[in-house]
Amino acid sequence: MTTDKLGIIVNGATGRMGYRQHLVRSLLALRDEGGIPLSDGTRRPIELYLVARNEERLRELAAKHGIDKYTTDLDVALADDDFPVYFDALITRLRVPVIRKAIAAGKAIYTEKPTAESYADALALAEEAEAAAVKNGVVHDKLYLPGLLKLRRLIESGFFGEILSVRGEFGYWVFEGDWQPSQRPSWNYRAEDGGGIVVDMFPHWNYVIENLFGEISSVYAETRTHIPERVDEAGKRYTATADDAAYAIFDLVDGPIVQFNSSWTVRVNRDELVEIHVDGTHGSAVVGLFGAKVQPRNVTPKPTWNPDLRDEHDYAADWIEVPQNDAVDNGFKLQWIEFLRYVLDDGTHDYDFRSGAKGMLLAEAALESNAAGRRVSLAEQGGAK
Repeated sequence: MTTDKLGIIVNGATGRMGYRQHLVRSLLALRDEGGIPLSDGTRRPIELYLVARNEERLRELAAKHGIDKYTTDLDVALADDDFPVYFDALITRLRVPVIRKAIAAGKAIYTEKPTAESYADALALAEEAEAAAVKNGVVHDKLYLPGLLKLRRLIESGFFGEILSVRGEFGYWVFEGDWQPSQRPSWNYRAEDGGGIVVDMFPHWNYVIENLFGEISSVYAETRTHIPERVDEAGKRYTATADDAAYAIFDLVDGPIVQFNSSWTVRVNRDELVEIHVDGTHGSAVVGLFGAKVQPRNVTPKPTWNPDLRDEHDYAADWIEVPQNDAVDNGFKLQWIEFLRYVLDDGTHDYDFRSGAKGMLLAEAALESNAAGRRVSLAEQGGAK
């Protein structure tokens, strides 16, 4: 094992995603395991440099986890040559100018999505990073989840035959914040602060659909702000200006029809918070973040419709659980390993800034579709670039 540590700047370290998923479950876990596992069987140790606005919270967090380096001044961190990797977990509206600073500093950059509030800005960031020859990546964590890994295995094995349709359901009830605190920050529900379920979730659906089923050619979407008023973290009522639900149909260049409902105003009656139902000529699957169950063609029951008689058949019992044959680590951690190995010239990483920009392109097309009341092609939105 080399003792030369790879330094990583974590900006937004005290935030919900920055702390829980990226710091605790990914980077600290890797640090405590001895570092990044490399292809030759060795590990490269890592060192963390935390950045956030609240110095007191930073100090407490650093002390709790045994981290020596922290600051509220990003410029100081970016000037430190011992930390060649920059990670961004800020809210979207702050991301573009900060990533431009990291590009200018010559850092390898890994960021949460979306990379910008517009496709134009996201594409510009990709072009600037390429011109500066800095390695870059965007979080695509859903692809590394156990359920979606099982789905990929089913697709690659030919289980479905021809895939005909895909139906996705995502969401849960996010409390309004009055009689019970909200599970999500209030900026998520203000469009002026970069909020909205389309901007938040459609970049995820883009890479999930693209990597499993095919490239998206067009989208028809309708959005709603079902809860018009919410209560923020300080107990103050505010007008919700961003969409909290979206109902979309995606057409693929060469693939099945895909429908996806995304909502923060739905009460869960499914096995998991995300559920994807895939129907094919030879079989079907229902997949969540962790679980997956299938129904092959040769064991499909023969339903009959009779509104005068109660149907006593247990349809849930007709599905077969897909086993977890291999142990799967945290999805965020797995992608961190892939990106850091890429930084160290020990692997590849497909999910770069251009990939992230495509997610924002889909979000913009969906919002345009809602505004215009029609299907919108991604090429029409600039997707041919």
